[in-house]
Amino acid sequence: MAKLIFLAACFVALLALSSAFGYRTTITTTVVEEEKDDCRQQFQQQQQLYHCKMYLSQGSQSEQISLRSIRNPRQQEEHLDDCCQQLRNMSERCRCQAIKQVVQQQEQQGGKYQTREMEEILQKAENLPSKCDVEPKQCQIRAVFF
Repeated sequence: MAKLIFLAACFVALLALSSAFGYRTTITTTVVEEEKDDCRQQFQQQQQLYHCKMYLSQGSQSEQISLRSIRNPRQQEEHLDDCCQQLRNMSERCRCQAIKQVVQQQEQQGGKYQTREMEEILQKAENLPSKCDVEPKQCQIRAVFF
């Protein structure tokens, strides 16, 4: 009789444990989706990091030739300052995701950038948080493309 009560108690405990883990998984999934939506919203609010996009694209071979860059040598620094402000306005957990989106948009432009130029953009993008003195200090972006 004692064995039967012990087995019944173990079964009830196991059943309670399994339902608790199932509930926890549901909450985690909901939180992750809410975080993605929040990051998308922050990205939109920060004008899709327009200034970061401009900063990253300047300095590549195609941009160095443009007359606009020659006329205003401070333009790159101005875009960097504005980019840093946009990143500061975002939550830490969304910054790298947003920078990745900017790089993906530039990569999708296709023939505008050659491989070497895209490599320069990736390097600048990975180090952008450090240049802006925000956390995290570096973003892992290359895994997305290579």
